[in-house]
Amino acid sequence: MKSIIKILKFAPHLWPYYLGVSIGTVIMALLNQAQPILTKMAIDRLPGASIEQGDLLPVLIIVFAIFLSDVGATLVSNISGYYGDIMGVKLKYFLSTKYYDHLLTLSQKYYANELTGKIINRLNRSISGVADFINMFANNFFQFLLTTVFTLVIVAKYSWVVALLFASLYPIFLWLTGRTSKKWQVYQKEINEASDIASGRFAEVISEIKVAKSYTSESAESTFFKRMLKRTIKITKPQSKLWHREDIIRRLILNAIFGFVYVYIFWQAVNGKFTVGETVLLIQYGALIRLPIFSMSFLVDRTQRAIADSKDYFDSMNEVSDIIDKKNAPSLKVGNGVVKFSAVDFSYEDAQKVLKNISFEIGAGQKLALVGESGEGKSTITSLLLRLYDPNSGSVYIDNTDISTITQKSLRNNIAVVFQEATLFSGTIRENIAYGRPGASLKEIQKAAKSANATEFIKKLPNGLDTVVGERGMKLSGGQKQRIAIARAILKDAPILILDEATSSLDSKSENEVQIALEKLMKGRTVLIIAHRLSTISEVDVIVTIKNGEVDEIGAPKTLSSTGGIYSQLLMLQNKNDDTTKKKLKKYEISE
Repeated sequence: MKSIIKILKFAPHLWPYYLGVSIGTVIMALLNQAQPILTKMAIDRLPGASIEQGDLLPVLIIVFAIFLSDVGATLVSNISGYYGDIMGVKLKYFLSTKYYDHLLTLSQKYYANELTGKIINRLNRSISGVADFINMFANNFFQFLLTTVFTLVIVAKYSWVVALLFASLYPIFLWLTGRTSKKWQVYQKEINEASDIASGRFAEVISEIKVAKSYTSESAESTFFKRMLKRTIKITKPQSKLWHREDIIRRLILNAIFGFVYVYIFWQAVNGKFTVGETVLLIQYGALIRLPIFSMSFLVDRTQRAIADSKDYFDSMNEVSDIIDKKNAPSLKVGNGVVKFSAVDFSYEDAQKVLKNISFEIGAGQKLALVGESGEGKSTITSLLLRLYDPNSGSVYIDNTDISTITQKSLRNNIAVVFQEATLFSGTIRENIAYGRPGASLKEIQKAAKSANATEFIKKLPNGLDTVVGERGMKLSGGQKQRIAIARAILKDAPILILDEATSSLDSKSENEVQIALEKLMKGRTVLIIAHRLSTISEVDVIVTIKNGEVDEIGAPKTLSSTGGIYSQLLMLQNKNDDTTKKKLKKYEISE
């Protein structure tokens, strides 16, 4: 009940629907109570009744009243059902958007530890569980509760013994149910974990289907997926056996009590304690109270599922981002665009330090290349500049402003990023170019596409800028995707650019076209480059080499070419083509 009130508290627009459903259940409960009373009244008038004396008319009136109560129940049930349906879909919308909005506030650290498929599966399972539970609660709980209360009060008027026996059913049932609830939820948690793993892997494989196919791993992936789902079947067996074994015990006890109640009612009737009408009334109320009691198995089952299935949802909602804007943090206003790292240390999850005492500066309008072996923390440095993570110690500055003191939104609005592998979203080329500026005009989008050397291939596509690129841009070639990504960065027009060199995996023709676009993009901006080509490194203003997580050398290409350091060694290897040389270059993620 607390969770329902909590949800409705944050979704006040759902109250009218919830109240509508609840009022409907109250009316339904009252209408259900009327029928046994009306039936008793009719039956009590039958002995000695005569058509000639006009005794049939009151009976017909009562029968008509029963008919009206049936009609009323039909109408109220459907009106209540309509309100319940609308409440359910609005509740799913509310919970889904709250979940999505909250996830978008979480830092990169959260996503580094979670599988995409698990996050999605958690949403689907939890939202459905919570929404179905609240709908069921509104539709059934109050109706069952009121039916029970009204029934016990009316039955007590005729027989306190029968009322007491009926009342005893509830604590017995709840006690018996409570015995299995904890163990049942343990099973459900294990089922959810296996299901999440299967869904997580499913999403990974589908998103990287080319890799799976190229390595002919379809069979292995299918086997893994089936193994996880079979695990859910394996756990469901003892879970279901536990539930149904206990349900048999519950129901047998209830059956025995009901049997005793009916024997008592008939015995009292035979001894003249109850009239025929009262006997029928008590039997009907026995049937009426039987429904909520036996339906409690379903209610308890749904409640347990909702609790188990929604736990991950509420755990995620309670996650707090470790990257938080300070109260009243100002927006970043970039002047010269000078970027400075000062004594930065960083590690993931308190593990071994990835970066140690990193200090360097990129002057206004300068291009700085990061060079180092794979795993030395080059990408981590760019993540720190974007404030996807915070340093363990030290600071990152833009124009002498510590980026931890400004809003994340303003920081990222002033930085454009072009990744080594261009990431596009399903939708049109126009939408992807304007991703950072959704309100951009057609003219601005066309200008950005032209600057990115993308106009020529876009014109050849069936619908030009309105061509749908498919999920992650799968309908475009690597070079085409990169030029769309560059156009996106050009349109954003941010003063600072992060470039995870976008030409390293392209053919020579595409590389040349992308390189021309990149030169236009870099013009007049402060650029941080993760370099993958020696030709790119030689054209920057400053090189920072990273070794063992620390700055090894800093200097202009010409200066570092003769120091004997990392860059100097790479230059010595550039004209060699033997396997040893290739391995050394690969260590540094350098392709030439």
